[in-house]
Amino acid sequence: MTRVNGQDQIEGALRGAIIALGNFDGFHLGHQAVAGRAMAIARELGAPAIIATFDPHPVRHFQPDAPPFRLTTLDQRERLFTAAGADAMMVYHFDGELAAVTASDFITDWLIHRAGARGVVTGEDFTFGKGRGGSTALLHAEGEKRGLIVETVGPVTDGEGVISSSRIRDALRDGDCALAARLLTRPFAIEGAVQHGAKLGRTIGMPTANIVLGTYLRPKYGIYAVRGRLPDGRLVNGAANLGIRPSFDPPVELLETFFFDFSEDLYGQTLEIELIAYLRPEAKFDSLDALTAQMQADCEQARQILADPPILA
Repeated sequence: MTRVNGQDQIEGALRGAIIALGNFDGFHLGHQAVAGRAMAIARELGAPAIIATFDPHPVRHFQPDAPPFRLTTLDQRERLFTAAGADAMMVYHFDGELAAVTASDFITDWLIHRAGARGVVTGEDFTFGKGRGGSTALLHAEGEKRGLIVETVGPVTDGEGVISSSRIRDALRDGDCALAARLLTRPFAIEGAVQHGAKLGRTIGMPTANIVLGTYLRPKYGIYAVRGRLPDGRLVNGAANLGIRPSFDPPVELLETFFFDFSEDLYGQTLEIELIAYLRPEAKFDSLDALTAQMQADCEQARQILADPPILA
């Protein structure tokens, strides 16, 4: 997939695209509906399809001290957009320059002039421009004047309400991996490079692949049944501790994964760890033997869950 900078002038085959415009963090069912409509229009017109996203998230620009809340990295979004059938991902770097662009200028300069957009598809609640002064009503009005195809897609709902990134974040904070996976259409996954740790797992025969959580939302601290995706595409099952490891001093926030029946060196490699099921909260143990016994029990429970993972319905 081609990744283009939203601040740049687009030339060549991508000019005249239908652009799905939104933040798309998580790329859940609602986001997929917006992107799907954009790609359907693109196919009808024989035009390229682009999915545009913002990074960092606008909230991070206006509230730099906000707790981490991201559901996906740019690399993860790129893979998801590719799988959805987009021709390119456009990234709008959200900084002071973009925050100061008026809604009208964003349409005329950034979408029509720079991107050469033939059409734009957004969600009904999409806002944009300085002070969030732009709405879908403005997009429609400006599009009609300037020959820009504009469509909006209504919210996607289930029996419990609108499917949103907020609901997914709440589910993950509650340790409800199944609900998050249903709304995302896949398990929530944390991606990162494996770092050297204290190597305490080696002393009990359970070496772990340690990943820093970075800007990801913090799911409920505890022990999880997980599935890891290696750089070569292989999937391996395991159990992971996500949290601060209260049995060890000093506490360090990490995602520590022990893979079953696996002994390869993973240091420095980038892994994606899918959270399949929450097993229990973190706990502090009085002895290494007690910790080891509990970890062995966790691994057995995780093996059973992963042998028959839940079906997303």
